[in-house]
Amino acid sequence: MLQFGGRDLRVRALAGAVALAMVGAAAPVVPAVAQSAPIGQRSLPDFTDLVDMVGPSVVNIRTLEKATPRTGGGEDAMDEQMLEFFKRFGIPMPNGPRGGNGPRGQRPQQGEEQPRGVGSGFILTGDGFVMTNAHVVDGADEVIVTLTDKREFKAKIVGADKRTDVAVVKIEATGLPAVKVGDLSRLRVGEWVMAIGSPFGLENSVTAGIVSAKQRDTGDYLPFIQTDVAINPGNSGGPLINMRGEVVGINSQIYSRSGGFMGISFSIPIDEAINVSEQLRQSGRVSRGRIGVQIEPVTKDVAEAIGLGKPQGALVRGVETGSPAEKAGIEAGDIITRFDGKTIERTSDLPRLVGSTKPGTKSTATVFRRGATRDLTITIAEIEPDQPARKPVEKEEARPTSNAGKGLGLGVSELTPVQKKELKLKGGVRVDTATEGAARAGLKEGDVIVAVANIEVTGVKEFEAAVAKADKTKPVSVLVRRGEWAQYALIRPAR
Repeated sequence: MLQFGGRDLRVRALAGAVALAMVGAAAPVVPAVAQSAPIGQRSLPDFTDLVDMVGPSVVNIRTLEKATPRTGGGEDAMDEQMLEFFKRFGIPMPNGPRGGNGPRGQRPQQGEEQPRGVGSGFILTGDGFVMTNAHVVDGADEVIVTLTDKREFKAKIVGADKRTDVAVVKIEATGLPAVKVGDLSRLRVGEWVMAIGSPFGLENSVTAGIVSAKQRDTGDYLPFIQTDVAINPGNSGGPLINMRGEVVGINSQIYSRSGGFMGISFSIPIDEAINVSEQLRQSGRVSRGRIGVQIEPVTKDVAEAIGLGKPQGALVRGVETGSPAEKAGIEAGDIITRFDGKTIERTSDLPRLVGSTKPGTKSTATVFRRGATRDLTITIAEIEPDQPARKPVEKEEARPTSNAGKGLGLGVSELTPVQKKELKLKGGVRVDTATEGAARAGLKEGDVIVAVANIEVTGVKEFEAAVAKADKTKPVSVLVRRGEWAQYALIRPAR
């Protein structure tokens, strides 16, 4: 699972073994050389100069909250685990969450400020703007920023964006050592990177590793940088630094089954973070575009069955009422293959492209519908909070029926005008029974079929004609509406 409780990096124990493998057990150690040198002659990097260069720009962030009455349980158990960790390794317990150096079991009084969490950050500008993770400062009543020279400042939260997990805080200071921002286009998989942060409250801890992957999908709006740098609780918000001393990411997440580091860490790309920070500094919030569709991936089987070719694009499962997508003519069952000329290779590409588009912009969406593509002009709206699902309305009894789909395991009936109005459909047939192939494909009573084998179905007669034309020796694609959602199903006829 992805964990947001801690995120920064450490040097792996395998480094020594890798060094022997690279230079040979009997060969002398070769000093660092230019990148043009043969691979076998390269040595492991020295991070000492990078630490001297970037270290002063990294800060420790402590958050405080007002105490409220608590019962024993999850957080108390976590406190015990933290105490055991420091005890086992002979480390003095820092003034961290819930305890510090006070008597064990003593709890602050209600309303009294108490430690809430520890994280990391880095100085973005010399006049006191500091970048960190949104989850580090979320819910804090007070934020304390500590510099490497031990100066402490109360910080003001300028803004936080939970969708990208980026936050900006401001301290009243000048002449601070700001970081240098790197160029993400130059970042390569396999290159060395370093992180500085406060894992478990241990300030100014340095860890290192390599870039494992770029453009890793773990969120709606960000393609993360994956590394093998050790990230643990307290490292969140710290910088990921390349060998030129430039910040290329914000350490944010780990993949873990135990709660601790397991060799996979994720960092927010710095270019995305800078875009967010600029909006936060200007207005305290982030404005994103939206078009009002619910989407899902296009599978290989569906792509082949409907003639799309390769599985790409975003399948529209539903269209919000009154949304820009509805006004532009996008329908449930469409596959959006391009947005403003950019190909949608993966489903996650669409929300990123739309989200980064300024509200009010007129954009072009290319959709694949029943074997053909078309371009639709859509005016981007501003993203808004999720709307609660609409309560279903009682439906009238459907009338004319058909057993023409018996070979597919389908019994259908005509939609009534009320049903069409509620579902915002021009036509379709209601599934009354789903057995054999239809049942195996996931269809069930109450579903509405709007297309069979890329042929639009407006009623029972059209359904019968489409079924008659379908090649029964191959899986038959069926576009199905279930409530406000649409999806493709492949019915494999009985043999």
